[in-house]
Amino acid sequence: MEFVHKYIGCPSTWRLELDSGPQTIAALVLLATGGLVVGCKVLTFLRVLLSLFVLPGKSLRKFGPKGSWALITGASDGIGKEFALQLARAGFNLVLVSRTASKLTALADEIASKNSVETKLLSMDFARNDDADYEKLKELVDGLDIAVLVNNVGKSHSIPTPFVLTPEDELTDIVTINCLGTLRVTQLVTPGMIQRKRGLILTMGSFGGLLPTPLLATYSGSKAFLQHWSSALGAELAPHGITVEVVQAYLITSAMSKIRRASATIPTPRAFVRSVLGKIGRHGGSPSYAHSSSPYWSHGLMAWFLTSVTGVMSQTVLGFNKGMHESIRQRALRKAEREKGKKAQ
Repeated sequence: MEFVHKYIGCPSTWRLELDSGPQTIAALVLLATGGLVVGCKVLTFLRVLLSLFVLPGKSLRKFGPKGSWALITGASDGIGKEFALQLARAGFNLVLVSRTASKLTALADEIASKNSVETKLLSMDFARNDDADYEKLKELVDGLDIAVLVNNVGKSHSIPTPFVLTPEDELTDIVTINCLGTLRVTQLVTPGMIQRKRGLILTMGSFGGLLPTPLLATYSGSKAFLQHWSSALGAELAPHGITVEVVQAYLITSAMSKIRRASATIPTPRAFVRSVLGKIGRHGGSPSYAHSSSPYWSHGLMAWFLTSVTGVMSQTVLGFNKGMHESIRQRALRKAEREKGKKAQ
């Protein structure tokens, strides 16, 4: 880049100007582009911080008055159970759907002892994809003001497994439960929400759908499907006053994750659900995806970082995920061998 002096007006007046050659123009364009990219990243990160730590979410009362209903699938354990407890405290009557009838009954009794709300129960195995079960659910919710739907039912692999070694029944169950079950329940409930011009649809996503996860390939693919489906559905239903969110989560202490001890990055179901219900309508750490949210603070920061760098570090992230799940698989196989040996003795 060259600088030239030009004489203007009188000998004591000089002006410093940039040479306007093509190299200088190209350099200025690159500089401006880089500054714009950095500026956008900084602004996005500030929005993430505001969303996670400062700005409140929409009030649950926006989606239905006290005494309206919330339908929760996979309600008997973990996150689903915690959604039931917290929505009951918020004054919603509950339709609880899960596989094990005894657990549903115990949960309904617990809720009744602490809250003045109604509960309706349906025991169904989503892996069966039984039309009769969905007909029973349709009859159960007929005439109810379903204001909130929590699509929580889900299934992962028993242990991290290469795709070619994954049993066929496990492949089928994961896709049937995670994808088809979620779609069929949502299709039952949504027409009423459209008629009332309000409603909230929460679908539990996963970092496994946010980023490709080797050795959990089918589960990862099913959660990626839910991400795109929720974004499309949210665009369709927004004009009807319905809020749709897929909730992206890292690990949570639960039977599915097989993790019992909470940490800064692994919350309890209670802490996680509190963050979800307190940040409705906020993207958290997922501003790059429409109708998506990572509301728990550490998950939000992780989601923002991973989605920001994945374009330039995709192979690194993919390799890290693969190595981590290979290690988990080896530990699980060694544990299975030890237990097998004990039974043989």
